[in-house]
Amino acid sequence: MTKMSEAARKIVELDFHGETLSMESGWVAKQASGAVIIRHGETMVMATVCDGPARPGIDFFPLVVEYQEKAYAAGNIPGGFFKREGRPGTHEILSCRLIDRPIRPLFPDGYKDEVQIIVNVLSADKEHSPDVLGICAASAALHVSHLPFLGPIAAVRVGRVNGALVTNPSSTALKSSDINIVIAATADALVMVEGGANCAKESDIVDALYYGHDEVKKLIRLQEELRQKAGRTKVEFTAPEQDTILVGRVDSLIANRLDEALTITDKLARRDAMKQVEADVVVALAEEFPERERDILNLVHDKGKKIARTHIVEKKVRIDGRGPRDVRPIECQTSLLPRAHGSALFTRGETQALVTATLGTSVDAQLIDTLEGKSDKTFMLHYNFPPFSTGEAKMLRGAGRREIGHGALAERAIAMVMPTEAEFPYVVRIVSEIMESNGSSSMASVCGGSLALMDAGVPIKEPVAGVAMGLISEGGKIEVITDILGDEDHFGDMDFKICGTKDGVTALQMDIKCDGLTRAIMEQALDQAREARLHILGEMAKTITEPKTELSKYAPRITTIKINPDKIRELIGPGGKVIQSITKETGVKIDISDDGTVLVASNDEASKNRALQLIEGIVEEPEIGKVYVGVVKRITDFGAFVEILPGTDGLVHISQLANERVKEVTDVVKEGDEVKVRVLDIDRQGRIRLSRKDALDA
Repeated sequence: MTKMSEAARKIVELDFHGETLSMESGWVAKQASGAVIIRHGETMVMATVCDGPARPGIDFFPLVVEYQEKAYAAGNIPGGFFKREGRPGTHEILSCRLIDRPIRPLFPDGYKDEVQIIVNVLSADKEHSPDVLGICAASAALHVSHLPFLGPIAAVRVGRVNGALVTNPSSTALKSSDINIVIAATADALVMVEGGANCAKESDIVDALYYGHDEVKKLIRLQEELRQKAGRTKVEFTAPEQDTILVGRVDSLIANRLDEALTITDKLARRDAMKQVEADVVVALAEEFPERERDILNLVHDKGKKIARTHIVEKKVRIDGRGPRDVRPIECQTSLLPRAHGSALFTRGETQALVTATLGTSVDAQLIDTLEGKSDKTFMLHYNFPPFSTGEAKMLRGAGRREIGHGALAERAIAMVMPTEAEFPYVVRIVSEIMESNGSSSMASVCGGSLALMDAGVPIKEPVAGVAMGLISEGGKIEVITDILGDEDHFGDMDFKICGTKDGVTALQMDIKCDGLTRAIMEQALDQAREARLHILGEMAKTITEPKTELSKYAPRITTIKINPDKIRELIGPGGKVIQSITKETGVKIDISDDGTVLVASNDEASKNRALQLIEGIVEEPEIGKVYVGVVKRITDFGAFVEILPGTDGLVHISQLANERVKEVTDVVKEGDEVKVRVLDIDRQGRIRLSRKDALDA
């Protein structure tokens, strides 16, 4: 490194739980608006920020966040034919969301410049998770840049191992942790939470959140130190001032019409009424304020948002007429689809999910290939959000970031109650099809998923339910609301999704748009959510209370047997010929583990029994005293070798061929003869001594 490069390189570091955590800027990617590399252990993550002028007429903030994991970071070469990384995988998309969600609200209102954040994992040591470091790196890059970012923020992962809270636990420690929560925050407040727990108490979740916030503050101070060394001058941004004349004219035309529209409980009817108000105002002001339609619509929207928020905090009345703590009416049905292994329809108000559970064998497991290595995934939950669920006509595309994120949350919530592979050796896939949506569709997927699993006969430990909580902070008053609508999510200050059983929390996800979320409010939200969750579980129990004892007739039946690991080679056969012949003859699926566990799966009982018979014939161990029908394989002067099991033979000494004296072995048996023999003895070397005369009367 040249002296010039060394001088430009700015590094700050701290001892973070016994290891050095460093941030540096000015060394690489110097043409970006901001670039920071963060290192913890041997994991290195680089974040870059670039910006450009706003597009003409744009009315939203076009922030784009990308997160990339390259195989070289873990010293690997990508699999597949092309040997290079392709489109982002599920883990990368979920990491993008982790970075995007806490950062997006921290740009000033009205800021519409193009901003792109790219986070690259440069090195991964498989112990220090790069996703939380990516959040910190992105914030640091924004903080040292010229952009008007209202941060910094930082993030940590909090675990609980042997009852003690742990910051950024290693992947090894996470395996024994009963809490796994990512917390992002400013120095003053939490802004994002994502994670799961093994039925943790609400009080334990609060302790973990505020423990994590204290840890985050250390990393925020480190970013402030880096900005002092490497920060660029921030651009001043002032949101455009509102046209007071236009505001007054819009207010005069709206009068009480918005109040009336916002009291309509039906979502589509309310939407139509709001659109009519907007259309009337635009027409009325078209001549006086030409080419200002977008500004007019924004003013009507803001006025409606203000009215709805005020009604909640002052009148305790929500736009669908409910009180703050009320849960919408719930209906549950199971066994709707005759061919699905398990199915359920969960309806809560105007949100409805049709959820199915499908059982498969080990060959149906998903191969996961990440920087941490390869693994098989045996439980999956996929969430689909078609346009008809909101009464819209849109092009159908593959799963987007939102669908992947919602599915991951619901999957995490239910995974905590799934049986072990030893208890239930099936691959399980849940699919949630959203039929209608008016808020909390991911929570409907959790409830419907539990119902579908029980309908399929999956022995889950407990049913799981989920509810989305909201927060309205208006005019110095605060109201926590239960089971939020889509509109309440849009104009509210918090979206806090909490899932769990009757005993505790299994998953949570929180995004906050306001400052000042105190510990007391957090505790209230969790307690209120528990109250709602118990109510929802009670409604679900009216339909089904426990898993069915019988699987669907269309589900594969899996039988588990244990064989001597030394017999695995014989069962597979040279080049797989033996096992292939069994599957070809019977049509079953066979999976063999290194410990000698054999799983045989089939929808047909007779085929499964035939396969088990063939397998047992191959791997059966000879028993002393048992009579077998064998085939003479070889003749010698002193006796005959008889194969009693595939690949297993023993010696019938000439003295054991018959009750009378035998002069020549061939006087009694010849090669290829079928004979009954009894096992007399098996010595330490595994040699088997047989008798024909002892089996004559058997």
